[in-house]
Amino acid sequence: MQAKPKRRVVAENGDGPEDLVLATTIGNGEDLGPAVRHAFEMGKPEALLQQLRHVVKKKEVEIEELCKLHYEEFILAVDELRGVLVDAEELKSELSSDNFRLQEVGSSLLLKLEELLESYSVKKNVTEAIQMSKICMQVMDLCVKSNQDISEGRFYPALKTLELIEKNYLKHIPVKTLKRVIEKRIPTIKAHIEKKVTTEFNDWLVRVRSMAREIGQTAIGQAASARQRDEELRTRQREAEEQIRSGLGDCVYSLDVEEIDEDSVLKIDLTPVYRAHHIHTCLGIQQQFRDYYYKNRLLQLSSDLQISSIQPFLESHQTFFAQIAGYFIVEDRVLRTAGGLLTTEQVETVWETAIGKMTSMLEVQFSRMDTPSHLLLIKDYVTLVGATLRRYGYQVGTLLEVLDNSRDKYHELLLEECRKQIVDVLGNDTYEQMVMKKEYEYNMHVLVFHLQTSNIMPAFPYVAPFSSTVPDTCRIVRSFIEDSVSYLSYGGRMNFYDVVKKFLDKLLIDVLNEALLKAIYSGTTGVSQAMQIAANISVLERACDLFLLQAAQHCGVPIRIAERPNASLTAKVVLKTSRDAAYLALLNLVNSKLDEFMTLTDSINWIIDEVPQNANDYINEVVIYLDTLMSTAQQILPIDALYKVGIGALEHISNSIVNAFLSENLKRFNINAIMGLDNDLKMLESFADEKFQSTGLSELHKEGSLRDCLIEVRQLINLLLSSQPENFMNPVIRERHYNCLDYKKVATICEKYKDSPDRLFGSLSNRNNPKQNARKKSMDVLKRRLRDFN
Repeated sequence: MQAKPKRRVVAENGDGPEDLVLATTIGNGEDLGPAVRHAFEMGKPEALLQQLRHVVKKKEVEIEELCKLHYEEFILAVDELRGVLVDAEELKSELSSDNFRLQEVGSSLLLKLEELLESYSVKKNVTEAIQMSKICMQVMDLCVKSNQDISEGRFYPALKTLELIEKNYLKHIPVKTLKRVIEKRIPTIKAHIEKKVTTEFNDWLVRVRSMAREIGQTAIGQAASARQRDEELRTRQREAEEQIRSGLGDCVYSLDVEEIDEDSVLKIDLTPVYRAHHIHTCLGIQQQFRDYYYKNRLLQLSSDLQISSIQPFLESHQTFFAQIAGYFIVEDRVLRTAGGLLTTEQVETVWETAIGKMTSMLEVQFSRMDTPSHLLLIKDYVTLVGATLRRYGYQVGTLLEVLDNSRDKYHELLLEECRKQIVDVLGNDTYEQMVMKKEYEYNMHVLVFHLQTSNIMPAFPYVAPFSSTVPDTCRIVRSFIEDSVSYLSYGGRMNFYDVVKKFLDKLLIDVLNEALLKAIYSGTTGVSQAMQIAANISVLERACDLFLLQAAQHCGVPIRIAERPNASLTAKVVLKTSRDAAYLALLNLVNSKLDEFMTLTDSINWIIDEVPQNANDYINEVVIYLDTLMSTAQQILPIDALYKVGIGALEHISNSIVNAFLSENLKRFNINAIMGLDNDLKMLESFADEKFQSTGLSELHKEGSLRDCLIEVRQLINLLLSSQPENFMNPVIRERHYNCLDYKKVATICEKYKDSPDRLFGSLSNRNNPKQNARKKSMDVLKRRLRDFN
């Protein structure tokens, strides 16, 4: 009952507004940091401390009142805890009694467990004694078996028995004396086995060297027979294809394929090698035997590569190369079947050494020979040796390179001769379309080279789209193919089609294409000559497929191989590039000629007083020139090239007119001059539409026309003639009507625009023209907005 006045006293002494705020903050669990910081910043920390003391006193009073209110519940809780303490003492007593009874029962069980463990120990000792006796008996049986295998020459089973003793029994032999004896005898037995198999291998080395020559001669004979069969097959195939292509009827022929098992024909006994390698592998000295084999075989090869100084090489070359071939055939068999005795790298290293010495020897021997038949005889046999060893996976390219040196020189001379002929042909050509008055001329210049565009015989006189360069060049190329095949087909080369194709490409690229490029870029070439050269290159590009078919026929290769999509000559692509270069040179010449006409735009009166009634003089000359150009190109050039010439010329004219507006020489122009240019442009557009229809370009290029090449200058003229040119800044209108115009160009051109002629009182006379005034205001707005945009 006395708590209330005490609480009232505290409130009266300290419950000011600040204390209430502080008490509320603490009660809400808010941070007092800002209040403390503020008190120190104001220099009044004592006031804050005093407020905190008041809050503490207030909370103490509240706690005291809370305790007085619940003291009866505290007393009841203490009584309950005393009752729990009594129950805990009773539980402790029961646990102690149960533990005592458990100890009494466990003592008897422990005694029985000790007796059981002792019985198990006795049983274990007896079992170990029996096992040791069995091990000794097994080891003795294995020793007897190993001795018997060695005496009968079965070394591998003996080694496996010794390995079994070493791995599984030797460490577990209980009798030390027996263990020492066995450990001492095992290395001796292994050494004896190694000596026996090495002796057998050495005997094999002697035999295989004497057999190598016979092995090589047999394999080379197989290669010669295979080459002969291939030649006969190609002959029959070529005859059959010619009959089919000539329309004589279907020809059915059978192909007899004789499967030859080389391993069964070549009797090579490698049993001693396999056995020695396998035994050394089991002995763990596999690398030692590999080195021994490699070293001894390398010594044999070095001896085989020595040339006899007594016997002429022409007489001994077959024996020499047969010995080398036999050696590497044996090495290939060992590599494939001996289970890692030789590595691919080792064989390749030995082969590189051998082929290096053979190539050096051949170069020396060839340099000493002065009889072609002798050289060809050796070349033929060496080619057979190369074909034989290639079948066993050896790279014989280096060896054949020595044989091909004369071939390369021959073709270089042949190419140089063709170069002179082609230069003479190009120099003597007048670059005029060939006119053929008789059928035999058409056959001689067109049909024989399959240059015709239709199977229908044309009416005579026939004007060809090419000049005399094309048939003359085709004759030169045909002669080159025949000469190349005649040389390469002699000497035993199996497949020389790729070689002929390579040199044919070299002729067309390095000789013909270079001569054509020189003719294109010579300073004396005119428009008509450039056009004819471009037409000639187009025909020669198509003729590349004919050249390839001729090469295939002469080489005996089926025509279908030459007709494959990816089998075409590289020269075809190169000539296509040169054709494009000729088109570009032609366009440059045409543009240069057009520039001569477009210079007449300098004489245009850009501030003319009245609108011209007719087109300007320069545009008439331009149209006449373009008409002549397109008519000539239509007769000579392909349709796609004609389209390129047309769009190139018109685009150049469009750019020239736009550049005339941008020229620094043009200071200003008026609406009358623009109307005159509009007449010129309409004349050009009419010409473009007429040519697009008459030349047949409309059928091939339906998505666009020649008129589209003038789109930039047309949009510019339309803008300058527009009654509201300011619409150019409207994105929708600009995209629809002026999408080809550039902001900067339009800004520069518009700055030169003047709305009326420059004459006395000209501005006064136009004040009453509302339409012209509106155009002027719109143009001024466009100029101002373009300035702001830029």
